[in-house]
Amino acid sequence: MPATLADSDNVTKLRQPSPERAAWRIALSCMLALSIAMGIGRFAFTPMLPLMLHEHLTDIQHGSWLASLNYAGYFIGALSCMWLHFTPTLIIRFALAATVALTLAMGLMESFAVWAVVRTLAGVMSAWAMVFSAGWGFRKLAELRMPSLGGVIFAGPGAGIVVTGLLASLNDTLGWPARGGWLLCGVLALALLAVIWRTFVADVPVAVDATKSADAAKSTAAVAPSINHGSGESVIPVTILYSFAGFGYIITATFLPVIARQALPGSPWPDLFFPLLGLMVIPGAIIGARAPLSWDNRLLLAVCYVMQGLGVGIGIVLPNVVGFALGSVLVGLPFTAITVYAVRECRRLRGDNANGLIGLVTASYGIGQIVGPLVAAPLVAATGGFTTALLCASGVLVLGAIGFVWDWRRSLERAP
Repeated sequence: MPATLADSDNVTKLRQPSPERAAWRIALSCMLALSIAMGIGRFAFTPMLPLMLHEHLTDIQHGSWLASLNYAGYFIGALSCMWLHFTPTLIIRFALAATVALTLAMGLMESFAVWAVVRTLAGVMSAWAMVFSAGWGFRKLAELRMPSLGGVIFAGPGAGIVVTGLLASLNDTLGWPARGGWLLCGVLALALLAVIWRTFVADVPVAVDATKSADAAKSTAAVAPSINHGSGESVIPVTILYSFAGFGYIITATFLPVIARQALPGSPWPDLFFPLLGLMVIPGAIIGARAPLSWDNRLLLAVCYVMQGLGVGIGIVLPNVVGFALGSVLVGLPFTAITVYAVRECRRLRGDNANGLIGLVTASYGIGQIVGPLVAAPLVAATGGFTTALLCASGVLVLGAIGFVWDWRRSLERAP
């Protein structure tokens, strides 16, 4: 008996993934994309730096320049996203493939000039992958009515940091040269990209319950959407104070293994603190995204800043395994939550027109990241250690927290 058109439609529906399965596939694929772009493309440099220093491939000053060039590339990449008009999935695939190539290049080349170009380009690619993976992923999850999985996406950087930190530690244990660690990270990135490549080839149609769609359409039609213009308050406080977060955490995020090795010579623990920091990013991303919208974003940011400030400074007071472990936890947990609350604050201030402000505060954060290593290097050279640089970073985070509390109190006094 010949197949009817209805039979053909039924077969097509059976081949389509369920909304839940499609949403999880998208969330996990975007999470792995951020693991490649951020955990490997940006932060693999942190656990690899001690190995490069040990082999005299670079020094603290040049290492600081390489770190800042990567953050400058991220800053440039974030700004350039406004002018990229290609298909998001095409940009994601290109950026991730380029990240793989650039990571491998770090292990194949031994020239500071080449490394400078590679790290700058890696920063640009990680920004492209970050912005478009998150944007595309959140849009698809919204279409599938499962936005709660957004926290899974932002667990990606933490997962990448964990794995790259462990790979660097394995590389050191095996006695391989530093280039071996970079090649291991590059091969890992390539393997992860192969797993998720098909997700970003095209948007897969998903069978959505027609009854639910009809009900949603009726509800939408019944209630006319209102435009949220935001509170109209000044955007200067969040723009300036958000840069404090970029400056405050980046010295620890760049030099943690180096600092721990100096404080604990011969100990097997120093290479594990950075993976611990990354591990804490994962629950921090998922839990932080679930904070009630009724809670004031500025107070949430202040709490996160204080946590990171304590985490950055505790290694000075307790330069032992317990101190560095606790510091890694306190720096890692609020890492992504800070971004979530900053975006929410932008929407509170500018409502549906918040995209421009989000771009502005992201640029401000990027400037803080660029300046951090450049400030740390001369302080280390002048004092012979990281204590002064870490005190400076911790103090900036505390000042940022005070600034957010002041802005919150000021808005309460002005409220009618």
